[in-house]
Formats: sequence, C-alpha cells, structure tokens
Amino acid sequence: MRSMHSVHGVRARRSVLGLIGALALMLAAVFTAGPAQAAVASDDSAAGVVLTAPPAPQDAQSASTRAVAANSPSVSPSARSTHVAPGGSFSCPSGNLCTEVWDPTTNSWEIFFLYSCNRYYTSYWDGAGYYYDFQTGGVTSYIYGQSGNVLHSFRPDSALHSYTWTPVWSIRNC
Repeated sequence: MRSMHSVHGVRARRSVLGLIGALALMLAAVFTAGPAQAAVASDDSAAGVVLTAPPAPQDAQSASTRAVAANSPSVSPSARSTHVAPGGSFSCPSGNLCTEVWDPTTNSWEIFFLYSCNRYYTSYWDGAGYYYDFQTGGVTSYIYGQSGNVLHSFRPDSALHSYTWTPVWSIRNC
C-alpha cells in the first residue's frame, strides 16, 4: 500500500507537469499566431518607406471654420494612427496599408496603419486622401461602398495613390 506522502507527491508532480505543458502550448500559440499576410512586425523600428504628407486639401480653410461641428476620422476595429502636418513626413512600415485622411479637428492628415488582415469600417472619411500599400505576401486590398459593393481593388505597387474617401464605407487590406 502506498503511503499518503507518495500519493500527494505524484499528484503534485502531475500538476506541475500539466501546468508546464499548458504554458508551453500557450507560448506556442502566441509565437505562431500573427497577421494573415506574411509581414514584418508593425512598429516604428520596422523597415519602412518615408513619405511626405501632401498640402492641406483645397477646402481645408473653409472646413476649419466648421471644425466645431467636425469629427475626427476613425476605423473599426481600431488601428494604429498618427497625425502629420501638411508637408510633414512619416514612415509606412513594411506590412502595412497606410491611408491618409484629412482630420478637420486637428487640421492635419491622420495616417492609419492597417496591418492586421481585417475589414476596417470607416467613419468621417471625407474628401480627398491617399493610400500607400506596403504590404507583403501578394495580397489584394478592397475598398467598399455603402452597399458592400467593391469600389476599387489594388495590390502593393510601391506608389502613393490619391483617392476620394467620401463614398468609402470600409476597406479590407487582405
């Protein structure tokens, strides 16, 4: 007959081994999960292309007088973004679809870094803007209208493109 001490010792070892196995599985899941496209991590240290923000849109001066009622552009789900003054520079890191939308609340361009494969729903994206597709893995991106119709599709081509955001309701970057 086994002593109580040895039974508890076996159970304790099993618990420790089970805990180690669960932690190993969780770590493996963290390190193997990633964006849907093959891309480098999206942070400021990642290799990127430095771009210069265009001048303010033609109607920005009249829009600034309406800024009290203006709203800042956004996407859902949220994505990293930054504001850049007209003529300022910013980096579009590898693996990102970088979009430039005029923000009348700050009189600057809001740059959205769409990195994770997703359908991003846009709010308050009005007027002229730009996009630079620096994604990897041969992805095709889509811009959709109100009824879900495809307005435009494109693949990475190392060029800055102008685009009118007013009819855009969502963007899928993969």
